Amino acid sequence: MSDKQPIFITGIGTGVGKTIISAIITEKLKADYWKPIQSGDLDNSDTLKVQNLVSNKATRFYPEAYRLTQPFSPHKSAAIDKIVINIQNIAPPQTNNQLVIEGAGGLMVPLNDNILIVDLIKQLKARVILVSQNYLGSINHTLLSLSMLKQYDIPVMGIVFNGDKDIYSKTFILNYSGVTELGHVPSFDNINPKAIIEAGTYITL
Repeated sequence: MSDKQPIFITGIGTGVGKTIISAIITEKLKADYWKPIQSGDLDNSDTLKVQNLVSNKATRFYPEAYRLTQPFSPHKSAAIDKIVINIQNIAPPQTNNQLVIEGAGGLMVPLNDNILIVDLIKQLKARVILVSQNYLGSINHTLLSLSMLKQYDIPVMGIVFNGDKDIYSKTFILNYSGVTELGHVPSFDNINPKAIIEAGTYITL
């Protein structure tokens, strides 16, 4: 696969730290950043959050394809906004730089009545970094996510574990799946550009 093949950051669920990990990887690679679909909180969007955390001068930030006003699953937010998300209208920005793409929620999040986030990843011809976080049920959610990516024949670069460590969960996930661990990013008391740079030392790409 090409070194410039887009990297899609997805998680095993909502709230596992995709945006922070996206910022860390964007900073580490001095990559460009794009979030195709923002659902809710447009004045404090994930693009703006990453932009405030990335300090290198090379990264470019691209506008979302869909900016939805409601903080729900994209298909519900779009329905409230009286639009239908069409993934044929979601084309990656043209860049010669590495592109980091941040998803919305997990792989099975619906974009419309028939299309899921995983379908978008396939269309974008991206490779995936899966963000996992330790909690009761995270083994199940991580392995199900990896199974879905395999079913769709989407290349997986590896897993980034985020937050508290549980050696039992992590060891089982890695041994059972055979997927590479790219790193384990600890919790930071203060998330700022300096912390993002430091966190990059915990990830191997």
